[in-house]
Amino acid sequence: MSEKEEIPKIQRVVAILWPSFLTSGVAMILFYWVFSPGEVFPELYASGVSNMAFYSVTFLFLWLTTLTSCMLSCYFLRPCSRCN
Repeated sequence: MSEKEEIPKIQRVVAILWPSFLTSGVAMILFYWVFSPGEVFPELYASGVSNMAFYSVTFLFLWLTTLTSCMLSCYFLRPCSRCN
């Protein structure tokens, strides 16, 4: 790809956000399919925190984790000549 055909910035951002969103959603579903929030966090569950709060925090944590992974993958895919 020549310098004039560079990928638009919004397309690069979406190429990182969308796969990380889907991956974290699948990971959260699989995790809570095996474990219930009461088993993973018994103290918080006993204090009255709702299941939706557990699901939300878990999803955001997993999204941040997979987002970091996607960003690092895109960073390391760049040719060395563009980095220098």
